[in-house]
Amino acid sequence: MVFAAVLACTAALSAVPNEEPLFDLSAGLLPANAVTHHAETAPAKRRGGGLEVRFGTAEWPQVLFTPPAGGVWDWSGRAGIAVQVFNPAGEPVDFSLRVDNAGADGWHATNTAACSAPPKGRAVLRMRFKSSEADTLWGMRGVPVLPPRGEGEVIDPARITAFQVFLPRPAREHTLVLEKITLFGEGGAAGVPLPFINRFGQYLHADWPGKLRKEGEFQERRRREERAWAKSPHVRDRDRFGGWTKGPQLEATGWFRTEKVDGKWWLVTPEGRLFFSVGMDCVGTWEQTFVEKREPWFEWLPAPDDPVFGGFFGEVRGVHSMAEPIGGGGRTFSFYRANLRRKHGEPWPERWRDSAYARLGHWGFNTLGNWSQQDVLENSPLPYVVSTGLWGVPKIEAAKGYWAKMMDVYSPEFEAAVDKALAGIAQAHAENPLCIGYFVDNELAWEGVGDGCLKSPPTQPARAALVAFLQERHGSLDALNAAWKSAFPDWEHLDTPAVRGEVFLADMSAFLHRFARRYFETVQAAVRRHAPHQLYLGCRFSGAPDPVVRAAGETSDVVSFNLYQRQIPREKWTDLIDRPALIGEFHFGALDRGMFHTGLVRTKDQKERAAAYARYVESVATHPLFVGCHWFQYLDEPVTGRTHDGENYNIGFVDVTDTPYPELSAGARKANANLYSLRAGG
Repeated sequence: MVFAAVLACTAALSAVPNEEPLFDLSAGLLPANAVTHHAETAPAKRRGGGLEVRFGTAEWPQVLFTPPAGGVWDWSGRAGIAVQVFNPAGEPVDFSLRVDNAGADGWHATNTAACSAPPKGRAVLRMRFKSSEADTLWGMRGVPVLPPRGEGEVIDPARITAFQVFLPRPAREHTLVLEKITLFGEGGAAGVPLPFINRFGQYLHADWPGKLRKEGEFQERRRREERAWAKSPHVRDRDRFGGWTKGPQLEATGWFRTEKVDGKWWLVTPEGRLFFSVGMDCVGTWEQTFVEKREPWFEWLPAPDDPVFGGFFGEVRGVHSMAEPIGGGGRTFSFYRANLRRKHGEPWPERWRDSAYARLGHWGFNTLGNWSQQDVLENSPLPYVVSTGLWGVPKIEAAKGYWAKMMDVYSPEFEAAVDKALAGIAQAHAENPLCIGYFVDNELAWEGVGDGCLKSPPTQPARAALVAFLQERHGSLDALNAAWKSAFPDWEHLDTPAVRGEVFLADMSAFLHRFARRYFETVQAAVRRHAPHQLYLGCRFSGAPDPVVRAAGETSDVVSFNLYQRQIPREKWTDLIDRPALIGEFHFGALDRGMFHTGLVRTKDQKERAAAYARYVESVATHPLFVGCHWFQYLDEPVTGRTHDGENYNIGFVDVTDTPYPELSAGARKANANLYSLRAGG
């Protein structure tokens, strides 16, 4: 998952401490020190006024605010910034906020946040600055009482050089009315009474439907679910692989494959039935949270030598970005595994695993998605996917990326790393007909390739490949300088030109396509060698340049995307690829059941969460390229944050007490039951 966390959105700008107006936009005028990029503004023709902004379909359409006379804003002593908007449309609109120090580039010296404006309604995005000031509620992306801090690096609120309100990669134009922008609060930690987490890992200071209050409820809930499974273990019209029994009978090869039927791509089961993969990611029990130097937060923790619960302690090290108050690591505890022990007794791992299979079948899922637990895969009665990554490949030295710099596919180590990764993962799965195929890598930083190659030293293999490519296209340095309108003295000093003209952009696009072809062809060849009966499922794009998507479509069996959106545009990608595509991740979350963060796509409550699931899978099922979508993830993240990055999102089908969200699970069962007829006729 990438991009900014979704921060606290509210229906109206409720009172916050020491609120200070920054821009009152009720008159509908763009401030003198603000500019637009791929957006148009006008006074809003509505009661109350406001600045109406029509955002275009560019990657980051925005309204950018800067301090007067090229100075800086000193917001030291303030907790954060709030943006109030009105959405005149009949559908939610996701919008974002970015606050910069000098040198900000979207990754560094910046804080970002995101929110969703409800249909024909008002929303406020509040973001606390991620400053060097200590925060007692550390290690959590969402916190009780106050909005969470922004995503990104630590910034200095005393030296703010700009901020912007923008839309993240909109598929079409959207209009929002900006009403006002304020500063709020005085910084510091949220005033939360301690302890604030109960013995079951739930928030202590709130009530909600389904909150577990006593241990006896575990057995009551287990028995109730088991009766539902027995009554209806699966949705109708499915074969043993989850394929469509009412659909056409195609060739049975004994393995999963792809085929285009009536203009739409499908997966096909080993027995020759059409298969739409509706999957669940991260079916596992590994979630844990730090308890080191957080002990007052919890009303109960077992003794380390407790014979029942002591084994659920652990230790994590090397996460300085979010656990600096404890030196980058320390003791952890898994409330989820403790609750499973309470629910299932001593043989809880096997009983939990069997319950997960039963739930997924009952809810209409037919695939175990990415990053599911190894024993879950090994014993699975369901089709599944597996993943691996490429390690030991040098990076493009000057590249940038959200998770990491892009690897250098021209490095001598690249092909060997690909072969080693595929040989290792295929050894366990290549002979299992339930294994659909392999994801390799996840959310790579393709956007960092071009500039990264140009700015890397001459010894960088990818730079050498780029220079050779440009020599091939232009013939001479003089010809390149004329085409780029540049004046580089020699090939060794080649860099990004001052003006990125059309020829430069075309050259870099063509090289990126060649670079990506080398990546995908090498991986596909390794899949063919080590798992000849199974599918190469791509690298799980999270927004990739068109040349890269096109290269994937020319080489992969399936092109995969992690798309955290409201729905999938029906017309998108069909002009780039004619290849089956798969959603590797999507989710929706809400704040009405004791969680502090919604995840990447916000909904109002659990009812809307279920409706959002149905809309999303419908948009996937009616797209001619897509052959499935996988929800991220099975279980909510710990309310006090997972250990490696502090995420604490309401993104599970089940909560920390192993209780399913009834609205979401029932809504998914209904939506999943209709997917085959919807795809065949949509």
